[in-house]
Amino acid sequence: MPSRHIRVKGAPEAPLRAALAALRAELGVPETFRSEVLAEAESTARFPAVPGHDATDIPFFTVDPPTAEDLDQAMHLSRHDGGYRVRYAIADVAAFVVPGGALDSEAHHRVTTLYFPDQKVPLHPTVLSEGAASLLPGQTAPAVLWTIDLDGDGRTVAADVRRALVRSRAKLDYAGVQKRIDEGTAEEPVALLREIGEARERLEVERGGISLNVPEQEIVEYDHTYELTYRAPLPADAWNAQISLLTGMAAADLMLAYGTGVLRTLPTAPDGAVARLRRTAHALRIEWPHHVSYAALIRSLNPRRPRHAAFLQECTTLLRGAGYTVFRDGVLPPNTTHAAVAAPYAHCTAPLRRLADRYASELCLAAAAGEEPPDWVLMALDTLPKQMAEGARRSGTVERECVDIVEAALLKDRVGEVFDGCVVEVDARRPTVGKVLLQQPAVIGRIEATAPLPLGERLPVRLAEADPGTTKVRFTPA
Repeated sequence: MPSRHIRVKGAPEAPLRAALAALRAELGVPETFRSEVLAEAESTARFPAVPGHDATDIPFFTVDPPTAEDLDQAMHLSRHDGGYRVRYAIADVAAFVVPGGALDSEAHHRVTTLYFPDQKVPLHPTVLSEGAASLLPGQTAPAVLWTIDLDGDGRTVAADVRRALVRSRAKLDYAGVQKRIDEGTAEEPVALLREIGEARERLEVERGGISLNVPEQEIVEYDHTYELTYRAPLPADAWNAQISLLTGMAAADLMLAYGTGVLRTLPTAPDGAVARLRRTAHALRIEWPHHVSYAALIRSLNPRRPRHAAFLQECTTLLRGAGYTVFRDGVLPPNTTHAAVAAPYAHCTAPLRRLADRYASELCLAAAAGEEPPDWVLMALDTLPKQMAEGARRSGTVERECVDIVEAALLKDRVGEVFDGCVVEVDARRPTVGKVLLQQPAVIGRIEATAPLPLGERLPVRLAEADPGTTKVRFTPA
């Protein structure tokens, strides 16, 4: 899970674009697709494998950021037998990708879509990821269709998955969904997102799961310049995420019962890591009684408060160590659980942007049908975890470097200015080095001092360096 998200609204200025282009060149990020990959994508976009089941009568809708075109998931929610029915359609990338072909080879090379503030580098050519394979409104597309029945408390009572043709009716965004639900104007399939999402959140609490609402840093174009702000997730973001989590948990259960699959696993955090977080909470003056669990504390925090936001950022360190675990022929691995989900879980809902999800979907389809998985799936399983780990490392590097570059670009003309900051991290080995959080502009930067830094204390800081081309943002006590 990324520790910080950052996105740009508007067109970045030239120095920022140049620095981001240099980063892509340094990391060897491909700017384009090879001609044979594009040719294959154009061909399969016109002639995908068409499933036999037609579900285009179901009025699906999508919930994504307003500018997104690579729409992996569409849903329809309804009441059913005293509970709920969740229909969740996932883009069927395998309908367009020929095993062993140019597209398949390129996807294994790229592994994930990479997000830069000025552009994204997609896993698949846009003719597929933002075209024929995307669940765009009004477009008939092949999908992997999950039907999950829940009881009145939101617990899964039945799950089925099959290939189907689907057609989304509406492309909604988080803010719009939140507004409709809050005002009571949402139609039932949308209004139920809150009811089902909150039911699933209660079950998450019951099993000890954790969802981190980490604020985003957002760059907004304003009066021919740019400013950094924080964006805290809306409740609708969390309700939507619960539908994806529900499906990933159903996929994991299905594969475990089948005996062959690929899980997203995370070991329980060691006691030392939790103890360090307790010290951080104390320093940030966040009350954490010993009888209160880590999960309960997280749910009590408000990401709109700077100290709480800083603590949530630090909590992402407990999510390090997540990986992909493959098992087959009924031999289950020692750990089948994702510690943050507090249940078995699989990545299967974002195949347009993540390689592993295509394989998880194929294994679930085989399990549901009681059939052997395709040979191309079984042949790839042993190397898939390593490929995904390498892709995650590359994505993490992109994220960290982009945050540094963006902050430096937006502060490059303010070197020497003094800002009001809060020390949110101190290096355990070098207490004169740490991180400082600025409320305005929304920056989290490195600070170097000559005396130990006061963790959790407000501190006036001076911007010492900010150059997107050569250095990262660095502050000193003022």
